[in-house]
Amino acid sequence: MISFIENIKSRNESLFVFGLVCLVSAIVFLCMSKFSTTQVMGVNAWYKPFKFALSTFFYAWAMAWFCFYLPNFNVKIFNWFIIILLGFEIIYIALQAYKGQLSHFNTSTAFYGFMYSMMAFAATAATLYTAYIGILFFTNDFPTLPNYYVWSIRFGILWFVVFALEGFVMGSRLSHTIGGADGASGIPILNWSTKFGDPRIAHFIGMHALQVIPIVAYHLLKNTKLTISLGIIYGLLALFTLIQALQGKPFHKI
Repeated sequence: MISFIENIKSRNESLFVFGLVCLVSAIVFLCMSKFSTTQVMGVNAWYKPFKFALSTFFYAWAMAWFCFYLPNFNVKIFNWFIIILLGFEIIYIALQAYKGQLSHFNTSTAFYGFMYSMMAFAATAATLYTAYIGILFFTNDFPTLPNYYVWSIRFGILWFVVFALEGFVMGSRLSHTIGGADGASGIPILNWSTKFGDPRIAHFIGMHALQVIPIVAYHLLKNTKLTISLGIIYGLLALFTLIQALQGKPFHKI
């Protein structure tokens, strides 16, 4: 583990440090949830910044690792683009949690509506930049890397982008619940609805293809055909949970 951490730092120190800040922030937010009674939509207010900070940590370290392989790529621009945009999201979400106010889908005032639009812009811009990196992985050759590993990165980025943009399904509805109102009972911390459809499940599964597929392919599969099969099956799983959510069905009912 120490060697892995040192490797990430040597590959991309900026995203390494940013990811570390996000991880520490996530731990702080989780601790605050144990001492705060502030709730938003029936859920502890600090769960949302915890989830976003932790997810950003995984994203930052994954991209720090992958961008190292790209030839002639200006990684410094990408680093600061991501740090500023995603850092802004986490800070605003945390501030809203402190105030006991919604961050997402909050159009109750002109200011909150503007800030929600800015968060949507930040997330979309970061996703599109990631999509560009995905294109580079599809259009460049990587003779020093195993073919199955390159395909795992391609699929990881592909599904990340597709299901990050799936957030527009929720944004267009100003809700993450289909078939009922936000705030209904859900599983602990993640708060995925146990009564209605919840597109956040597909959002989560798809975006974390960025870590899951490369790790499984590199350490377990070590085969191009198996990796491509995994990539397709993984995408179909995320798509299935999205279709299920759009039908208003909770994730545990098939």
